[in-house]
Amino acid sequence: MPRTKILFQCQSCGYSSPKWLGKCPDCSEWNSFVEEERVSKLKTRKAAEPVSLADITHTEGDRYSTDIHELDRTLGGGVVMGSVVLIGGDPGIGKSTIILQSLKGLSRLGHVLYVSGEESPEQVKLRAERLHIRSDNIILLPETSLEGIISVTQKVKPRVIVVDSIQTIFSVDLPSAPGSVGQIRECATKLMFLAKKQNIPLFIIGHVTKDGAIAGPKVLEHIVDTVLYFEGDKGSPFRILRAVKNRFGSANEIGVFEMAESGLKEVDNPSELFLSEKPDNVPGSIVTVSLEGTRPLLVEIQALVTASSFGVPRRTAIGVDYNRINLLVAVLEKRVGMHLGSMDIYVNVVGGLRIDEPAIDMGIVAAIASSFKNQSINREFFTFGEVGLSGELRAISQAGVRIREAAKLGFTRGIVPVNNMQTFDNYNIEIIGVKSVEEAIEILFF
Repeated sequence: MPRTKILFQCQSCGYSSPKWLGKCPDCSEWNSFVEEERVSKLKTRKAAEPVSLADITHTEGDRYSTDIHELDRTLGGGVVMGSVVLIGGDPGIGKSTIILQSLKGLSRLGHVLYVSGEESPEQVKLRAERLHIRSDNIILLPETSLEGIISVTQKVKPRVIVVDSIQTIFSVDLPSAPGSVGQIRECATKLMFLAKKQNIPLFIIGHVTKDGAIAGPKVLEHIVDTVLYFEGDKGSPFRILRAVKNRFGSANEIGVFEMAESGLKEVDNPSELFLSEKPDNVPGSIVTVSLEGTRPLLVEIQALVTASSFGVPRRTAIGVDYNRINLLVAVLEKRVGMHLGSMDIYVNVVGGLRIDEPAIDMGIVAAIASSFKNQSINREFFTFGEVGLSGELRAISQAGVRIREAAKLGFTRGIVPVNNMQTFDNYNIEIIGVKSVEEAIEILFF
């Protein structure tokens, strides 16, 4: 007989406990535990035979293009057969749109199955007409039952499967409601086994919400092969598609899109886009070079330093780490002698991009110093480098790639760590190597 086991699961992170807890010890969420029943069926099967690594043969997996270059780039060069791709992001950010556009290119392989658990076929048809997508190979399935999806898949034998979204799919083997952690994990695992067994690419769409009652795709990251996240403000037309996990390509690769009336459009040169509205002769602005995966990006760092009208100065960071800002401000005070303790400091990465690598430290420092001194930086300058606590400018990786990208966009002078000087070729650009933050500020403002 099947055994029924009662567990309490956190609907925010998936942590399990044999008893109810008020606060999750893993993610610190309050009142997020829900009682769930697990039915374990005792089955016996033949164990797998061990195989020597030397006896295993394989063929290189073919990649299939989606005809969307930015999406193919983020996936590592295209869609791998049998791969499971999770696309996460806030509701309305563009997940369903990018998937439907990709099916236009993938439909040339044969039938593609679009499982819609949220929208009716008429609603999907309206979006497809707006995106100018017409293909007889795209099959719509309005279904939320996992068993029904598997049954239709075995009949249709599609070349690609899309599940939109995983929060709406449920299995009759579990008594919990759709969207719970147990249902999401169970459905995603069975769909993953189906994709691997039949060698079918599987795209899973998952929502990210602040409400712990609906589980987000964090629960699924260890199950799937690739995790893509849509970033960007819904009020802004630009979207960033970032790969945070990829078994078949580079992690942290990004694709840049612009939301238009006819869907998501690719942005071929993101650096030029992010710098298109950079003001001239305005204090607190400088261009730095970041590396996202294999792509160098030139972005504008803006800073505003003003006297605080309250007892405790404010520190606000958009697109960069807040703690990193506090560290760099402390370096400016101690090593350079700037009195910033009574100042409100605001730092922003223009374009809605979020950058975590330390190579932009010098750009943040230069922008803050420019606003504090109320002196603009010559627009022909760019800079990058990691700043240490003693005020030194430390070398970073792939400096030559960053310099080449800056030269393409017309920059003529760059301030870089002196230890990176030996890696540069002749780019017809003046490169100034510095050892410390103080030396760099003297070059920029004196």
